[in-house]
Amino acid sequence: MKFQGLALGFVTIILLASIAVADCNSKEVFDRSIKPGIDLSRAMRLAEGGNPEAQFQIGLAYDRGIGVACDFAEAAQWYRRAADHGHPGAQNNLAGLYSRGLGVSQSDAEAVQWYMRAAAEGHTAAQNNLGFMYAQGRGVARSDETAVQWYRKAAGKEYAGAETNLGFMYASGRGVTLDAQQAIQWYRKAAKQNFSPAEFNLGQMYFHGSGIAQNLHEAVQWFRKAAEHGSAAAQNQLGFAYARGLGVEQSYAESEKWYSLAAKNGSTEAEHNLDVLAAIMHGESSDALEANSLSGGGNEDSSKRSRSDLPEIPLRFSWIARER
Repeated sequence: MKFQGLALGFVTIILLASIAVADCNSKEVFDRSIKPGIDLSRAMRLAEGGNPEAQFQIGLAYDRGIGVACDFAEAAQWYRRAADHGHPGAQNNLAGLYSRGLGVSQSDAEAVQWYMRAAAEGHTAAQNNLGFMYAQGRGVARSDETAVQWYRKAAGKEYAGAETNLGFMYASGRGVTLDAQQAIQWYRKAAKQNFSPAEFNLGQMYFHGSGIAQNLHEAVQWFRKAAEHGSAAAQNQLGFAYARGLGVEQSYAESEKWYSLAAKNGSTEAEHNLDVLAAIMHGESSDALEANSLSGGGNEDSSKRSRSDLPEIPLRFSWIARER
């Protein structure tokens, strides 16, 4: 079993790459969409008249670039007006802008302050995000125990993001006793909602035999689910599985298909893997698999391979969720 080693080896918390992109098309986790068919002109009149929900909707429009040009500074102004009126969704989203420095000067302290206000009102995304800030030690003293408390509050309301983060804490023994079965239970709860980070993490646990019996077939099934739900990390991992014939019949064509999709979705690792795969498919020695490090989550014993060969992809952790 490699569960203990994998957990200890994961030193830093990794933000999901899909939400690190600061643009209007970023694939962040949202709670709900801007109201369908909203009349922005009417909403603006209501917002200027002091209606908090309308102010929130205008903030979302500027945040997402829907009906207006994307403008994070304008979004921040409208979120603040709604937040000052006690709107928890606006408080959560304003905190998210502060955490990433979009439209405002980056400030973890301000982010935590707004997350706390929204979390106190029972806002699930804010509770999850506040847990993340404690787990990272951003704007507050790091406390895994406090992070777990906030994740539990949101997970108790079936918030998939918090269920996934709670699963990670059990998988790594942070703030709780290391427990692979608890990790799997929480990941499965989130996976029932087709939440790709949880599906990917389940795949990783089965792929590596992390605290459970290794099962490559089961791992590939979870990677496929996550890949079909848009996870670039899972798409890359699925490409790796097909390239090596791990849990599936070996197929360079299928490998290329999944690597290409992952690269299109922003995976630099998949771009590298495509280059290596192209060399192999054009007749170069299959030793290039080793020499050039096709990377995914290798299932071989780490003592039998070099540090650069098949680096493990750590369990994905958290993100800043914004309310739509």
